[in-house]
Amino acid sequence: MRTYALTVFAQSGEKLLDESFTATSDDEAKSIGQARLEETGYQEYTHRCVTPEAKLILFHR
Repeated sequence: MRTYALTVFAQSGEKLLDESFTATSDDEAKSIGQARLEETGYQEYTHRCVTPEAKLILFHR
């Protein structure tokens, strides 16, 4: 399992969500990140999900 980071920002730059979660692959992490964004209603806010190596796997501006 690897630890991924999901961060959501308001237009002002304030962090609205900053959390970590584990997944077995980048594809699984992308799905988990998208589901979490839908749960919180943040899918249209600026967000990113990164791997432990800081590779972007999910991004919206």
